Amino acid sequence: MKLSKEMRAFQDRIGHDFAQPELLVRALTHPSVSSPNRQDNQRLEFLGDRVLGLVMATALLDHDKTASEGQLAPRFNALVRKEACADVAREIDLGSVLKLGRSEMMSGGRRKLALLGDGMEAVIAAVYKDAGFEVAQAMILRLWGARIHQVEDDARDAKTALQEFAQARRQSPPAYVEVARSGPDHQPIFTIAVRLDDGHEERASAGSKRLAEQAAAKALLARLEQKT
Repeated sequence: MKLSKEMRAFQDRIGHDFAQPELLVRALTHPSVSSPNRQDNQRLEFLGDRVLGLVMATALLDHDKTASEGQLAPRFNALVRKEACADVAREIDLGSVLKLGRSEMMSGGRRKLALLGDGMEAVIAAVYKDAGFEVAQAMILRLWGARIHQVEDDARDAKTALQEFAQARRQSPPAYVEVARSGPDHQPIFTIAVRLDDGHEERASAGSKRLAEQAAAKALLARLEQKT
């Protein structure tokens, strides 16, 4: 199979030339364009998630040889969650080579967090199947880069931390409310307010409700922690 110019450029960006180029094509094929003669990337995504997990668990253990499981777990989650995969995917412009159905293309699929994250995991699996674990590991460590060493700074899940903050003060769990939505239908911006029983509130905007909720929780935590 001969790869397109765009696919060859993508190989350069991830630093791996495929001996089996059909694996790369499959990794970048969304279910919206799959057919009996064209496999999508869902099975590769499943495998890639596990390869990424093993690489990150090993990297974290090697990076901090004294950390407890309780310290390692949130760092691990921060590195392997869909948002992290999507961030890396954006850096290598994975969205530009995703194969999408017309409806997904029209709805901004090339920028969707879930599609980018899934595609990144599928590419990891494709490299693993094409060249083995060590090559896939080297690619992951190169693409994730400084994130692995800096993850302590932002590993905590803000929504979980804010809920623990409220529970410790005998308050109800934080309430998240969508207060505004702007932008075109295919690329909306959500504004979310998070509120506590005691009246404290913060707002944040992002391209998905989940990211806006996390940002609002992080902002409220920062304000509350300044007061304590």
